[in-house]
Formats: sequence, C-alpha cells, structure tokens
Amino acid sequence: DWAQAPLDPAVRAVLVGFDEHFSYAKLCQALRYLLRGGPGCLLVGTNRDHRLPLEGGAAIPGTGCLVKAVETAAQREAFIVGKPNRYMFDCVASEFDIDPARTIMVGDRLDTDILMGNSCGLTTLLTLTGVTTLDEVKGHQESDCPARQSLVPDYYVDSIADLLAVLGD
Repeated sequence: DWAQAPLDPAVRAVLVGFDEHFSYAKLCQALRYLLRGGPGCLLVGTNRDHRLPLEGGAAIPGTGCLVKAVETAAQREAFIVGKPNRYMFDCVASEFDIDPARTIMVGDRLDTDILMGNSCGLTTLLTLTGVTTLDEVKGHQESDCPARQSLVPDYYVDSIADLLAVLGD
C-alpha cells in the first residue's frame, strides 16, 4: 500500500533530517515526491554527519546516512542547510547584528562545525569530546592542502567544561 499511497499535491520539497524511525517506506515516499515534482521539488538535508558519538566511544549512524539514501534513490544531490554550509549562518546574521570578528564557533567536528566557522570568518574552538581527535587536527595543520587547512580550528579544549573557569572571570 505504501508504494501506491496518495501524494499530497501541496508538497514541493522533501526534507531529510534525523529520524530514528527512518524506513524503506519513508524512502519510497520521498522518492515518489521527488519523481513527481522533478527539479521543481526541492531535496533538502539538514546535515551530512556520518556518525553521532555516544559516551564510551560508541556511535550511531547520523543524518548524513539518511540523506545519502535519499540522494542515491533520487539520483540527485540534496541542498544542505546545516553545517558546514554557510546558509544557516547567513540566515542568523541577516536577522541579528552579528560581527564575525567577535563571534566564536564551538563544536566537536572538523568537517561541519570548524569548517563552517572558518568559512564564515569566525574564530573556531574545537572540543575533543566528539568524533575528532587531536591527531586529526595535527594532520590537517601540517598539510599543504588548502581544503585540509580549512579544517584546522583556532583553538581546542579537551571539554567544553574547560571553559567554565574562563567564563566565570
């Protein structure tokens, strides 16, 4: 039945975000909307995170896995509105008076948080409580490749808790 379920004629976009109940039926529904709407039906993803870290070194698949499944079925690439795309920052900056020189991006991933911060001209601070290791940072830092250099944070801390003493001053 899900392969023949009626489609809502008002739908003009498919948004792929984190969904712990993602299923084959949902993948089919997304594809049906994208095929029906053609290029006029937007394919939007929230982010491309491959994994989400859990305590103790465990991880679960991230939203990027779901985005890739829909992209593969639809044979087209999603427009990513989240990090590292600067779209999200530009939206916030258009609503508020944000001075990039006085703004810091704090995050635990080089390929999303730090890349977005660097591409937006922000100071970047990496916390080593996520998926990124200091060895990865050093590898990018020592590289002559501009793409790898764009992943290097300005600062790093072992944990965001390390900032509490500084913020208290």
